[in-house]
Amino acid sequence: MSDLDPLRIEAELERLGASIGRPVVVASVTASTNDDARRAASGGAPHGSAFLADAQTQGRGRSGHRWHSPAGENLYLSVVLRPKLAPQALPPLALVLGVCVARVVDEVLGSSATSSTRAGVKWPNDVLVDGKKLAGLLVETTLRGGTIDAVIAGIGLNVHAASFPEELAPRATSLHALGGRGLDRSSIAARLLAEIGHVARMFEAHGLGPFLAELEDRDVLRGVPLDVSGVSGTAAGIDPEGYLRVIGSDGTKHRIGSGSVTTHGPLGSPGARIRRGPGAGEAAG
Repeated sequence: MSDLDPLRIEAELERLGASIGRPVVVASVTASTNDDARRAASGGAPHGSAFLADAQTQGRGRSGHRWHSPAGENLYLSVVLRPKLAPQALPPLALVLGVCVARVVDEVLGSSATSSTRAGVKWPNDVLVDGKKLAGLLVETTLRGGTIDAVIAGIGLNVHAASFPEELAPRATSLHALGGRGLDRSSIAARLLAEIGHVARMFEAHGLGPFLAELEDRDVLRGVPLDVSGVSGTAAGIDPEGYLRVIGSDGTKHRIGSGSVTTHGPLGSPGARIRRGPGAGEAAG
């Protein structure tokens, strides 16, 4: 029996008082839940419609990277959002969703602010625990007449996976591998949807501002040497518009709006600056 069931998700959404997640559609297998959600959105699916699958045959992450999507193991979830925002205000949403996923992961794992399993956010769209990728986010937008018609927020979260393909094994993890027990994808999906509904309303009203302190705390890149978008330097945090701050090797300050990050050295630990105490230094790793 699968632990991914639409009736159980709906019941948990009701219990949590979630503002989104209805209707919820669960497929046994699909090409991509983001594609399912986008097609539904173009047909008029309302804000908050959710699409999940037990397996994906063409799951993808940012920049078209393939997302490992075997049956029965992980959570593949996409939700239709219809925010009243200008297109230029939308890019930081992936970071906000990263905070959302990190909060739910901490809740599922019972992680505290000083726990080694506390979830971190890696700009621009990954959630990591203990330096390994646990979840990825894919935000896609459809426009109509220069305004946002729909936003498709996709989340891939590794839940039950006990192993990964050879090329992913050194850098991927799952809730199971991190010690999570009694894991239930229906319950986790409902928690994610409830949290997405909450943060989406806050982001629509106030932008990235309410999330900046938590992003700083969860930022695993801060203080880490890296290459991104042709710039080599050290990550210096995320600014109020969601740009990655980088201090170049020549001391030049850069603001990076998008790009793939290559790090050089270990990532930081979420909350490390708090654990060290005030004034203990900016770098988290």
